[in-house]
Amino acid sequence: MSFLVLQVAISVFFMVVSLGSVNCEVDVLDPTYGFTELPLNTSQHRIHTPYDLPESQRYSLVDGVHKLWVYSTDKPHYNGSTTEPRSEIKIADYTYNSGIWQFEGHGYVPKGTNGVSIMQVFGGSNGRATSLMLHVYNGSLRYYGSAVIVPEIFDRWFRLNVIHDVEAATLEVYVDGVLQLRAPGRGGTSHYFKFGVYAQRNASYYMESRWKGIRVLYKENQTSGTEQGY
Repeated sequence: MSFLVLQVAISVFFMVVSLGSVNCEVDVLDPTYGFTELPLNTSQHRIHTPYDLPESQRYSLVDGVHKLWVYSTDKPHYNGSTTEPRSEIKIADYTYNSGIWQFEGHGYVPKGTNGVSIMQVFGGSNGRATSLMLHVYNGSLRYYGSAVIVPEIFDRWFRLNVIHDVEAATLEVYVDGVLQLRAPGRGGTSHYFKFGVYAQRNASYYMESRWKGIRVLYKENQTSGTEQGY
C-alpha cells in the first residue's frame, strides 16, 4: 500500500509541475493573456503620407499586408509641417488616457531601411510628443535611438506587442513573445498607437516597413478601477 501511495503522490507532483509550467509559458509567450481584443478594421486607420502625393504612392494593402514606404526627400504629411517624411497608420477611435492598452502586430523591415521609427505610442508631456518610439538603426530595433531591443530585425517577420499601463506609467515591449524592454511612461493625457515609417536622424534615402495582424487590446487597471478611455 505504501508503494502505491508513493506512486500516486509522485504522479500528482509531476502533474502540478506540468500545469505550473503551462501557466508560466502563457505569461511569457502570450502577452495578450488576460486582455480583451477590441473591434478593429481598416475604416479605423488614418493613413499619414506626404501631402503632395496620392496615398497609393506611399501605401498599399495586399492580401492583408500593409506596406508603407517613404523617401527622405518627401514632404511632411501636411503642408506647413516641420516634421520629417512619414508613411504611417494612426489607429483611430482608440485614443485613451487610462487603463492598460496593448498594440499587437507582425512587422517586417527590409534590409537597408535606417534611421526610422516603425511604431510609436503617441502622447507625452514636457515637450515630448510620444511615450514610446521604436527605431531601426543598422538592423537593430531600438528604444528611440539608444538602447538596443533586438539586434537583428531585418528581412524577417516578427511579432510585436507593446503594453502601456497608464496609471503605473510603464511600457513593455515584447518581440516574438519575449519581454525585451520595460520603460517608464513619459506623461501625457491622450495616447494612441501608430505604425509604419517615420524618418528620424541619419535616415536612409528609402524606408519601408510591412505589417499584418494588427490588433488593439485592453485590460482594466484593477487597482484603480478605471474605465476604457476611448
